[in-house]
Amino acid sequence: MDVQLVQIREQQKEVWNRFSPGWKKWDDLTMDFLKPMADAIIHRIKPKNTDIVLDVASGTGEPGLTIATMLRGGKVIAIDLAEGMLEVALEKANKRGIKNYETITCDVCDLPFPDNSFDAISCRFGFMFFPDMLLAANEMVRVLKPGGRIAVTVWNEPEKNFWASSVLSIVNKNMKIAPPPQGAPGLFRCAKSGLIPDLFKQAGLKDISEKEVRGKLIPGNRKIYWNFMTEVVAPVVAALINADCEMKIKIRSEVFNSIIQTYPNGALEIDSNAFVIYGEK
Repeated sequence: MDVQLVQIREQQKEVWNRFSPGWKKWDDLTMDFLKPMADAIIHRIKPKNTDIVLDVASGTGEPGLTIATMLRGGKVIAIDLAEGMLEVALEKANKRGIKNYETITCDVCDLPFPDNSFDAISCRFGFMFFPDMLLAANEMVRVLKPGGRIAVTVWNEPEKNFWASSVLSIVNKNMKIAPPPQGAPGLFRCAKSGLIPDLFKQAGLKDISEKEVRGKLIPGNRKIYWNFMTEVVAPVVAALINADCEMKIKIRSEVFNSIIQTYPNGALEIDSNAFVIYGEK
């Protein structure tokens, strides 16, 4: 991995560790929001009792924790770049009495496992942040056993994800943040249909499929939505660090107006849309 990509990786590690308390605070809402995508991954890899499963970019634990409860004799190894996130995941495993779950802090582009180690691999919303996506895919395929299954999710286009695109567009406009370079790590980097399937093909996978998965963020009210977005969603948090109090108030007001215009009846169920991509070795 070249120097620039290593720098990106180290920046990401610092950012995600800094945000881990926010993810812990909002864990219930976040897990409910992302459950359709986790379920889609599980449905496709179809965990078997004795499977050894690798959960990549596990964050605070899902879908790895749920997969672990489905195994009898198997186990889940959850990996993430940010040890702070994995500490939250392990705490949740201990509270739920899940014994066949372990965590390792490492980089997906340099996995510390022998070839052909895992029966299945899950990765929920990690690919769009990997500095080198093909290298990551190649490493995941390397450690997957022949016949092994892999399923990942990435966000679809911004127009289908109002939960994030509305806030981001308002923040970027007010903070005069230029669009990131094409292909740079980010929330909607993998939003083009066929991008991840093509990556899977390059990495040597077969029987590849891609399907849309729909979900909803249900925060209850605008204030909860604003607090959630400004404590959990990395691009929003990062941008607002440089905003003074007056600017934050202005941005919040515009976000609230956008929500009122989009959901005039007051029922705050905000659409989300992702791709789930599956392949076999």
